[in-house]
This record gives sequence, C-alpha cells and structure tokens, in this order.
Amino acid sequence: MSIHVIKLDLFNLKKNNMDKFTKMKNLFASVEVDASKFYNSGNSAAGTRVRKGMQDLKNLAQAIRNEVTEKKNSGK
Repeated sequence: MSIHVIKLDLFNLKKNNMDKFTKMKNLFASVEVDASKFYNSGNSAAGTRVRKGMQDLKNLAQAIRNEVTEKKNSGK
C-alpha cells in the first residue's frame, strides 16, 4: 500500500509542476487580449495590465527555470 501512495505523490508532484506551465500559458493568453486592446484600441488601462502580466510571466518563468535546473541537477 505504501508503494501506491508514493506513486500517487510522484504523480501529484509532476502535475503540480505542469500546473505552473499551464498557468503560464493561460496568463500569456490573457496578456495577449490586453495587448490587443492596448495596441489596437489605445486602451491605457489594458497597457497597465500588460505590464503587470509580463512581470508575472517573468516571475513564473523564473520559477519554472529554477525547478527544471533543480530537477536536472538532482539526477546527477
């Protein structure tokens, strides 16, 4: 029974890591909508949301990079 629990935990760990990637894709899609509003319609509030979204994307990308590096180096 404990082996099954370990497998479940490993599955959840992989799922959580992919959740960040999925979150990043969704965030990018929302930034794209605001970017269109800013560039095509001149909506300055959308420009503010684009700047915030891009900062969030940067931070999320860095977190993913750190996880990948940690996972890669732990296998050695």
